[in-house]
Amino acid sequence: MARFLVRRLGFMVLTLWLVSLAIFVVTEVLPGDVASSVLGQEATAEDLARVRQELGLDRPLVVRYQEWIGNAARGDLGDSLRCTMTMGAATQCDVAERIRARLGNSVVLALLTFVVGVPLALSLGVAAALYRGRPLDGAISAGTLAAVSVPEFVTGVALIMIFGVWLRWLPTASILAPGSQPLTQWTVLVLPATTLIAVMLAHTARQTRAGMVEVLESNYIRTAVLKGLRWRDVVVRHALQNALLPAITVIAMNTGWLVGGLIIVENVFSYPGVGKLLLEAVENRDVPLLQAVAMLIALVYAGANLVADLLYARLNPRIRYS
Repeated sequence: MARFLVRRLGFMVLTLWLVSLAIFVVTEVLPGDVASSVLGQEATAEDLARVRQELGLDRPLVVRYQEWIGNAARGDLGDSLRCTMTMGAATQCDVAERIRARLGNSVVLALLTFVVGVPLALSLGVAAALYRGRPLDGAISAGTLAAVSVPEFVTGVALIMIFGVWLRWLPTASILAPGSQPLTQWTVLVLPATTLIAVMLAHTARQTRAGMVEVLESNYIRTAVLKGLRWRDVVVRHALQNALLPAITVIAMNTGWLVGGLIIVENVFSYPGVGKLLLEAVENRDVPLLQAVAMLIALVYAGANLVADLLYARLNPRIRYS
């Protein structure tokens, strides 16, 4: 296991390095000019040249990449160009601080989605498999298929119209008061969390159902039943443990999506999280902030997949890593 963990960590580092190359190249070829974004459309050619020199944009691409990845490895993510543009050239804003201020909000929303969504999705998947071919299975399958077919922004807008505009039970926007924490204004979390749970239910429940159906038809389950074991023990102790293996991959993928890929949901509800911060960085051509948030998302995805591999070995004793 130790050898596998070291090898897997090395593979994760290699993956993150390749992702960093892709992110840096993509941000370099984005339309628009960073200096123009800082100074505006009225800037002169002399001012643009001066800002490019101050930001180091006149240096070779390889040199700038080495400096960026080296500083990032030491925890220095640079300064946000958006803060420079709004507060003056002499005053800048630390990228790490901007991400830290938003990351907590996204983590709270992601944890709420996981705490509610994962058990509910697993329960629906198991119920659909146990009642396969019956009306309950059809209802769950149809509901999850509808949920996975509808884009997140459509689900979000529908929830806003129903619970925010028509019924007026919940706020239509998830805007937090300055200096407040999401849990102190829990009502702003309900609609975005419900939208995310709907997506998680669709993927995880269907994968759990497929795994349970396959396991329930296996020989060792028939043997356990013939031995006289209680059906509840057969399902919980024997079938569910093996049926969870395919679902772990889906849950791991949702981990990275929840922490970093909330762009649509957070913007639909105006929730101040990392996803909204990423879109702001793209809109403002804030390259240092865009690069840092994109690398954070890649790191979460890689870590989630590493955890998924370790859970495979924990849930299935037949799997051994050397």
